[in-house]
Amino acid sequence: MSGKKKLFRFKEMETFSNVLEPVLSDIMDEEDTGVFKDHPMKGKWKSEFFKNENPLVLELGCGKGEYSVGMGRKFPNKNFLGIDIKGARIWRGAKTAIEEGLNNIGFLRSRIDFITSFFVEGEVDEIWITFPDPQKEGRRERKRLTSPMFIDRYRQILKKGGIVHLKTDSDDLYEYTMEQVEERGYGLIQETNDLYGTLVDQLDADTQEIMNIKTHYEGIFSAKGFKIKYIKFTIH
Repeated sequence: MSGKKKLFRFKEMETFSNVLEPVLSDIMDEEDTGVFKDHPMKGKWKSEFFKNENPLVLELGCGKGEYSVGMGRKFPNKNFLGIDIKGARIWRGAKTAIEEGLNNIGFLRSRIDFITSFFVEGEVDEIWITFPDPQKEGRRERKRLTSPMFIDRYRQILKKGGIVHLKTDSDDLYEYTMEQVEERGYGLIQETNDLYGTLVDQLDADTQEIMNIKTHYEGIFSAKGFKIKYIKFTIH
């Protein structure tokens, strides 16, 4: 994408009512102590951003927001919030939601590291992690979105019994996450290392429809013959 096109998208996105782009000073201590502070929207997503009390579902590392938009179309009585640091990607999902009048879809431009600055305990009903960077083994494992560091943050914001979903093409991330589920006693609900080959027909109709939503990267991976893995679990 050209620099001019990116700049245009960034500028246009500033006018989008369904996008929150916080500045670092909103969540970082002014003295740069490394301590995060609460963003003004924390605890107010339903009442002030979506202006309803419907369940709140997050899509982490949402990219272009294919899942947020797709699920928002399917479930008008739920709120969907895609989170990603890449503004040029968020622009696509946010613009689609505006064009289609989907008021239950929003986007937050932020790193996932800061997630506890934006949500209070129990504010989030469900989390989707769709095709995240699997991160290499070794020192980068802690950056995986299903690592203990991130799961502990999700635990702080998820309601009791709230569900985490992972879809990935990565064998390493799938196996790593299954190890975490078993070692840490998370509540495993469903899992498969070949979603469309073994499990999809066993899912209820609504979930099957969700699974048919495909991100940009999932389309690429599937076309190359990669098997899609899926894990559904709780962490409380």
